[in-house]
Amino acid sequence: QVHLEESGGGLVQAGGSLTLSCQASAGIESINYMGWYRRGRGNRELVAKFTGTGSPVYADSVKGRFTISGDNAKKSIYLQMNSLKPEDTAVYYCNYFGYGDYWGQGTQVTVSS
Repeated sequence: QVHLEESGGGLVQAGGSLTLSCQASAGIESINYMGWYRRGRGNRELVAKFTGTGSPVYADSVKGRFTISGDNAKKSIYLQMNSLKPEDTAVYYCNYFGYGDYWGQGTQVTVSS
């Protein structure tokens, strides 16, 4: 069983920055099978993820503003979010898809205009 715990969410003004963290429990194969999703008013959508080879992919809406990174030794990934917009307001979830499909509880990000 894989346990994922997100942190770092909060309230920020438009144009501000936040960094989210996700700590995985022991047993994950690699952070290269981890990513970030979010659910705002609609369905859960991909924000950014590693692709198994280590190269990340991003949603068009966050390209140039968000950066995913990680530390295999710490079994952690991060999401640096810059130039935040009100439409980035959502619950952000960490996902591990190495074997099975595991999700964290989510962390709320609220961007005020």
